[in-house]
Amino acid sequence: MKSIDRERVKSLMQREQERFVTERPKSKALFERAGKSLLGGVPMNWMIKWAGAFPPFVREAQGAHFYDVDGHRYIDFCLGDTGAMTGHSPFATVKGVEDQMKRGITLMLPTEDAIFVAEELQQRFGLPYWQFALSATDANRFAIRLARQITKRSRILVFNWCYHGTVDESFITLKDGVGQARRGNIGPPVDPTVTTKVVEFNDVAALEQALESADVACVLAEPVMTNVGIVHPEPGYHQALRQLTEKFGTLLIIDETHTICAGPGGYTRAENLDPDFFIFGKAIAGGVPGAAYGFTEAVATSIAKNQNLEDCDTGGIGGTLAGNALSLAAMRATLTKVLTKDAFARMIPPAERWTAGVQKAIADFGVPWHVTRLGCRAEYQFSPAPPKNGAQAHDAMDFELERFMHLYAMNRGILLTPFHNMALMSPQTDPEDVDQHTRVFREAVKELVA
Repeated sequence: MKSIDRERVKSLMQREQERFVTERPKSKALFERAGKSLLGGVPMNWMIKWAGAFPPFVREAQGAHFYDVDGHRYIDFCLGDTGAMTGHSPFATVKGVEDQMKRGITLMLPTEDAIFVAEELQQRFGLPYWQFALSATDANRFAIRLARQITKRSRILVFNWCYHGTVDESFITLKDGVGQARRGNIGPPVDPTVTTKVVEFNDVAALEQALESADVACVLAEPVMTNVGIVHPEPGYHQALRQLTEKFGTLLIIDETHTICAGPGGYTRAENLDPDFFIFGKAIAGGVPGAAYGFTEAVATSIAKNQNLEDCDTGGIGGTLAGNALSLAAMRATLTKVLTKDAFARMIPPAERWTAGVQKAIADFGVPWHVTRLGCRAEYQFSPAPPKNGAQAHDAMDFELERFMHLYAMNRGILLTPFHNMALMSPQTDPEDVDQHTRVFREAVKELVA
């Protein structure tokens, strides 16, 4: 295995930054202008994490590609970090949204689309009852609140280096086997060690020990970890997770916001999981804000039993715009005409091709990296073997090297997600898009080891 010369990384990074700035004068001007009205010159603070000196400003996007204001065309493997997994502005979703906008955008009243979408979600994921939110973060929050109400327990359990949106309870990591607030956690309202237990993914013994005190309301889990690199469950892990949660009276929330990439029914249907709650956000409405959370008959019965009509609008679940007519129309169009079984049949082969191309380059140049895949999502990581838990995945991350690889790709018309080395395929991603990434990836690695 070849090592990477850090001085060479810095030199190459400086060259790529100079190229990035020189080739994007219009984005640079907009960024400077934005600094006078937007914090950090961006609409969301984390957008400063893009590898360039500033983010490219987008002019238009369609399918698997977009153009920036300087006229550069990009192959988009970030796809709104799953929010645009459908491809940008899919025709059916756009048509559904256009039609609904003429009939009303938000009403605080149900439309028939809500029933249609709930029935479609029943068929896909096997859970009988559904509610809607504007984001997966909100859906996770609401499910946690309901779990606490049902179980009369206050604590939850998550996995080390997980990510579930901006859910306060999930910003916790392990250090020397002890939970602590995650680095970078901004102004936590409560120390997360008070609300949350944290264990390593794939560690059945640690999971059992954490649950046996019977004080955990719910386990909140991605069925495959995706936000610290892809970490697959070991054989039998999900069966153990379900058995232990049932044994100790803990509810199981499966967050498939990212793992919907496994297929039209997500990882839950692909692997016959049996959660108490199911979370689906981001891609559900083709990029229009929306999310859904489903639950079992037993959970629905408990919710109804505890419901107080006088206070149901101030219980911490809902939101004026949740379940709005526009989002539901977008969900209906997206689920029935875009995120279909046929679409996934087109999305998964490019991810297989992407994985094979990256793996061959890694082998050819002898760098100590590996590549993993889940459905239409693939990712390379800076360790020789796939991680088995969040700690191993986090330890394999290399911020400096990651930024170089991302900027090198962006300068050559390829966008990866800014948070890790993830590539996502849309129904419009074609083989040439994938092959272009393979060529650029090979060039970058060749320069690093030269």
